[in-house]
Amino acid sequence: MSDVARALTTTLATARGLTALVRALPDGLSRPWARTNHARRPVTLLEGPVVVGAALAGVLAGPAPRRTAVLVTLAPGLLGGVDDLAGDSTTKGLRGHLGALRSGRITTGALKVGGLGAVAMVAALMESASMTTGEGSPLRQAAVDSVLIAGSANLINLLDLRPGRALKVTTAVGAVLLVPTGSRSVAAALVGAAGVLPEDLAGESMLGDCGANALGALLGLALVRGTGPRGRLVAAGVVTGLTLVSERVSFTRVIESTPVLREIDAWGRPR
Repeated sequence: MSDVARALTTTLATARGLTALVRALPDGLSRPWARTNHARRPVTLLEGPVVVGAALAGVLAGPAPRRTAVLVTLAPGLLGGVDDLAGDSTTKGLRGHLGALRSGRITTGALKVGGLGAVAMVAALMESASMTTGEGSPLRQAAVDSVLIAGSANLINLLDLRPGRALKVTTAVGAVLLVPTGSRSVAAALVGAAGVLPEDLAGESMLGDCGANALGALLGLALVRGTGPRGRLVAAGVVTGLTLVSERVSFTRVIESTPVLREIDAWGRPR
């Protein structure tokens, strides 16, 4: 079995095993993760820790280098988990958290944004150490890469508003990134994380900030490793642009008003 196949199957098997374990948890342990979804039905955010654990297992089972991948999976997952459990649900979006800061109130969301930025910069600098000559200034490229990693973490979280939506994006992009040699180790973990799709599509569980931030940061790292400097700059611009647009435009409204996107978004959900 190749390293990539091992990473993919390990992630998938771990996702299914941890999902079964979560189902068996006593109510006292699972209750803090219980929420109500968009349809006002009970849902658990424990899918997030499951995805983090599965992705970590896949990354560790895959080919080297692994250190950066472990960092961008574990740290955003922990930051997101804190926001899931202790976050202020009345403050939404980047604008909301920045507004709270201006008024002298520090939210867990603002701390998460700052933490994601710091983690992304460290990860980008770690990756720049392996940059070959002719790719431009390492520091400038690290700045672009950090925007891509942190921005992807935030963007996938913004998509986690309907069953399966965020996972469809990370799985699809991960499948494409299995082709470039440099990104295979993390792309395999992204694809394997789709092992939680049945429960997500059924509306029984969701990624939450924990899972969405971890998968998003891992996706950003896969883009860093799988594309050249120009491609990363374009990707960082797209991610930043979509994040800014989301402050004023509802992604759900756009998707539901576009027939093709609406069908893709609804695929797999109970009718």
